[in-house]
Amino acid sequence: MDEFTRRFNISKEKDAEIHRILSAVYQALEEKGYNPIHQIVGYILSEDPTYITNHNGARSMIRKIDRDELLQVLVRAYLGQRTVPPDREQN
Repeated sequence: MDEFTRRFNISKEKDAEIHRILSAVYQALEEKGYNPIHQIVGYILSEDPTYITNHNGARSMIRKIDRDELLQVLVRAYLGQRTVPPDREQN
């Protein structure tokens, strides 16, 4: 068994695309009367797409995002970091 830590890197463009998709999904859920936060968290935890409405293509949009990438963007946003500074990137 390998004992190493996996490192993830996402470009600024990927961050922007994830933000655009997540915002559209949030709006679609809100329009349909759902609590968007609860639904998105349910999707992230279970990876069950039925947590996301089909309204405005939201379900197919969110399935284009890799869940690991989505979690990375959300954690960085929560901690107030858009992207990892170049001097702190590690392979």
